Amino acid sequence: MGYNNPPVPWSELEQKLSDRSRPGGHGGRPAEADGGDSPAWSQHRGPYAPPPYEKPQRPSGPVVPYAELHVHSNFSFLDGASAPEDLVEEAVRLGLHALALTDHDGFYGVARLAETAAAYDLQTVFGAELSLDLTTPQNGVADPEGSHLLVLAEGQEGYYRLAGAITEAHLAGGEKGRPSYDLEDLAERGRDQWLILTGCRKGLVRQALRPPGDRLVDVAAAARELDRLVALFGRDRVVVELIDHGYPTASTDNDALAALARDAGLAMVATGNVHYAAPRRHKLAAALAAVRARRSLDEMDGWLPAGPSAFLRSGEEMAARFRRYDGAVARSVAIADQLAFSLRMAKPRLPKQDVPAGHTPMTWLRHLTMEGAV
Repeated sequence: MGYNNPPVPWSELEQKLSDRSRPGGHGGRPAEADGGDSPAWSQHRGPYAPPPYEKPQRPSGPVVPYAELHVHSNFSFLDGASAPEDLVEEAVRLGLHALALTDHDGFYGVARLAETAAAYDLQTVFGAELSLDLTTPQNGVADPEGSHLLVLAEGQEGYYRLAGAITEAHLAGGEKGRPSYDLEDLAERGRDQWLILTGCRKGLVRQALRPPGDRLVDVAAAARELDRLVALFGRDRVVVELIDHGYPTASTDNDALAALARDAGLAMVATGNVHYAAPRRHKLAAALAAVRARRSLDEMDGWLPAGPSAFLRSGEEMAARFRRYDGAVARSVAIADQLAFSLRMAKPRLPKQDVPAGHTPMTWLRHLTMEGAV
C-alpha cells in the first residue's frame, strides 16, 4: 500500500479534523491563524451555560439542610472526576445549602465553581487540601505519601491568606507537584481566618488513629494530633470531620473521633469527602487513580473502592448515614453560613509597582516590551 498526502498542509488538515479551523471551534483559533505563538489569536473560556436538555432544578418539596464542605473537582489532577460545573449542578438537584471546593494545593477551579453557583444562587465556600511532608511529586505511587490538612477559608481575608500560603509553598517546593508547607507557619498565617477540618484518612488525626496496615485504632495518638491542631489553630478553629464511605472500619473510626471531639470540647461535622458528582462517575474515578499510579486497573485491585462511594449526597441521605452523631449534619449549614462569600468580592490585591517618574505601570510595561522587541 502507498501513502498519499492530501493537497493541503498537514497543519490545516489537523485544524479541520480537530474542529479548530472555525471561530468558536475547540481552541478558539480562526482559520487565518498561522498556528504559531503569535498574539493574533487567543482562547477565552465562554460564560457558563446551563445544560440545554435539562436545566438543574431544586427539589420541589422540603429537604434536610446540608452543606457539603469537602469536595474535590477534576482540578485535583487525576483525583477528582467531575468538573466544578457538574458538581454545582448536582448540588442544586440535591437541594444542598452550600458547596465548598477543596482541591489539592490550589484554587484552580474556584472561578468555574463561583460562576456556576451564581447562576443557581448556591452559596460557595473556598478551601484547599494541603499536602504536607512530600519528598517528591506523587505520580506513579499507588498510595501517595505525606499527610493532608483540610483548610476552609473564612471570607475574603481567609481566602487571600490561603492563596498566599499555597503560592509560597509551591515556590518553596522547587518542583511541580511538591509544595512545601510548614505547619507552624500555616497556623500563624491562618489564625482566626481559617477553619481546619480533621480530614480524610490522610489527615493528621485519622492517620494517627489508624496507622497504615494497623487493624487497631490508636485513640491516644489521635488525641495527641488533635491537641496539636488545637494548640496551633485555636479551639474554635478546629472541627472533627466524620466521613462514611461504607468501609468496614467507618463506624469504628467515626465513633472514636466523635468521642475525641466530645472529650476535647470540639465541634464535629459530617462530610462526604466527595471526588465526583454522581455514582455513575465511579469508573472514571478508578481509571484516573490508575493513571495517577501508573498501574493497570488489575494492579490497582485492593487500592480502589469496590463501588461508588465518594459522590455528592442529599441532606436526607447524610442525616440517615450520620444519625448517631447528633448535630453533625446540621452543623455543616452553620459552618457554611460562617465562611461563605462571593468570589466576585475577592478582587486581587496587586502590589504597587516601582516605575520611573512620568510613567504608569502600563506605560512602563509598554516601554520595556518595545525595548525588548527591538
